[in-house]
Amino acid sequence: MKIKSSKLIVILTVAVLVCIFFALDLQQYLTFEYLKSRQQMFQAYYADHRLLTITIYMGIYILVTGLSLPGAAVMTLAGGALFGIWMGVLMVSFASTIGATLAFLVSRFLLKDYVQNKFGDKLEAVNEGIRKDGSFYLFTLRLVPLFPFFVINLVMGLTPIRTLVFYIVSQVGMLPGTFVYLNAGTQFGQIESASGILSLGLIFSFVLLGIFPLVAKRVVAVIRAHKVLANYPRPGKFDYNLVVIGAGAAGLVASYIAAAVRSKVALIEKHKMGGDCLNTGCVPSKALLRSAKIRSYVTRAKDFGFSNGDIEFDFAQVMERVRTVIQKIEPHDSAERYTKLGVDCIRGEAKLTSPYTVEVDGRTITTRSIVIATGACPFIPPISGIEEVRYLTSDNVWELRELPERLAVLGGGPIGCELTQAFARFGSQVTQVEMLPQLMGREDADVAELIRKKLEGEGVRVLTNHQAKSVLTDNDTKILVCEHNGEDVNVEFDEILVAVGRVANTKGFGLEELGMELTPRGTIQTNELLQTNFPNIFCAGDVVGPYQFTHVAAHQAWYASMNALFGRIRSFAADYRVIPWATYTDPEVARVGLNESDAKEKNIDHEVTVYGIDDLDRAIADSEDHGYVKVLTKPGTDKILGVTIVGAHASDIVAEYVFAMKHGLGLNKILGTIHIYPTLAEANKYAAGEWKKAHAPEKLLSWVEKFHIWMRG
Repeated sequence: MKIKSSKLIVILTVAVLVCIFFALDLQQYLTFEYLKSRQQMFQAYYADHRLLTITIYMGIYILVTGLSLPGAAVMTLAGGALFGIWMGVLMVSFASTIGATLAFLVSRFLLKDYVQNKFGDKLEAVNEGIRKDGSFYLFTLRLVPLFPFFVINLVMGLTPIRTLVFYIVSQVGMLPGTFVYLNAGTQFGQIESASGILSLGLIFSFVLLGIFPLVAKRVVAVIRAHKVLANYPRPGKFDYNLVVIGAGAAGLVASYIAAAVRSKVALIEKHKMGGDCLNTGCVPSKALLRSAKIRSYVTRAKDFGFSNGDIEFDFAQVMERVRTVIQKIEPHDSAERYTKLGVDCIRGEAKLTSPYTVEVDGRTITTRSIVIATGACPFIPPISGIEEVRYLTSDNVWELRELPERLAVLGGGPIGCELTQAFARFGSQVTQVEMLPQLMGREDADVAELIRKKLEGEGVRVLTNHQAKSVLTDNDTKILVCEHNGEDVNVEFDEILVAVGRVANTKGFGLEELGMELTPRGTIQTNELLQTNFPNIFCAGDVVGPYQFTHVAAHQAWYASMNALFGRIRSFAADYRVIPWATYTDPEVARVGLNESDAKEKNIDHEVTVYGIDDLDRAIADSEDHGYVKVLTKPGTDKILGVTIVGAHASDIVAEYVFAMKHGLGLNKILGTIHIYPTLAEANKYAAGEWKKAHAPEKLLSWVEKFHIWMRG
């Protein structure tokens, strides 16, 4: 209430001062003609009352610029005529900056919170740019007086730029333009009108002033690049335009794009083409989950109208099917295919020996640019005794041919949950251990609880808030010791699967010797162009993050390869605004944008609309009538901030929301789109309908009801 009162006082004060200015026609005293007609009188008064004249002049100048009133340019000219060039520069520089800062502060006090709350999602990129380069942008604008300064003051007040930075940059940035105007003002007597100073030469000078910082920034980048690369001899001729290290999702896409634009590209892989996704990640896990789901259908025979169900299986055959699926997809990522596409596929261990050279098994190749796409590997926590037993990870679990009777799973993230459910469905007694209060820590609590109940319903022992301490071996018995509420909890197991996260592959191929900068998370440090501290070396995929998904790796690969090949001409900042992902448990969990936890953590106003899939005809027909669609929208609008879907085929259903968010479409557009009946995708339309129902115009409908009553007589 106090803040609202303060804002009201400021608004009234500004409004009264502006009204007085225009009502009393005070602007006539800030025209070129008036000041020119009173020039001699002002000069005489200044000669007799120097300090008072300076005080009055600066006070009026501050008031005019602070209230964004017309007349500052003419006052600057008058300052040159009255005070001379150097005294005028001193006075106008401080007066204009103080006035501009007052306008900046008023704009910030009255409007910043409203604008950021209403348009915060659209302004994310702008806010980030201001945080990183706000002073540079402001300096560039201040050098061009042709751009209305009052607009700069008001708009900058809506951004995160700090007040002190705004003041200092404005003070410095306006000096050149101020000097030019004041210098022209010293010739006040010879100028017939204000437009007389705006010659083509002067305008061209202002344009050059505006271009200067952009050119300077480019020059600084070139100098910095030269400094970084100066210690490394640059080959006179290069073998390749681009060398890509790592043939996983990011490396394959980067090399494909490079070949498509007719550059000469080499793709180096030390192990298997296709990387983790094909060989140890997405493909084998989804193949295993599919087999496990088929068995779950049999155990649910009564749900589908059968008296009972049974199925015989050999776990070794199931794992052989997984291998067969990999082999069937392998040609898509094979060296043969990429060679035909124009990529030189090189098998061997790569080592960067300089920013221009890569050594592969004793052979040195030269390249103008490099894309590092070496991926990540499972993280093994420092648990006492774990090295004394054979532990499984997402890398080697596919080598199993015998189903573990008792399986301990460390980790409650996507990999841990997916494999926990799969092995439980095959008959393993699975205990899942998670140190956090809930499974799937990135999801809302209600989502995590639904998945937990599903796992427990299938016989999984779920232990959250349990910290793994050590692994003990007692004769033939293996025990995982966990701490929970200060007490030890023992979990006996035959096999243990470690799924607590992945760490970027940055060791063993020359990054340390080269001096590549890393982040505190252990990933390679890059800028928004995916460029490392070496200007010709770029990264994509899990080795850089922040999202460790195959589709994000492919997305980043486009930016990395294009910037590596064409960055001198045009560069592209990686776009992370709409990133979807899914966890392939049963039911699936699919996400795009914010969830409730994110919105609350970031203090983003939002509304929540939930549609229960238990009401969906197709889901009922399929006996998959569980889960829901949860949509977050901006209050009072149909703007989608984020969506979480829990249910069968959620990863497919969410695609409509990904498209809508990417292209700025709201729930009204989804509601107005025909969806085939009966399909699971109708859940999206019904969720939009729930939102529409909650936002029905009740007052209008009451009048419509009266109209219908009147029409019935």
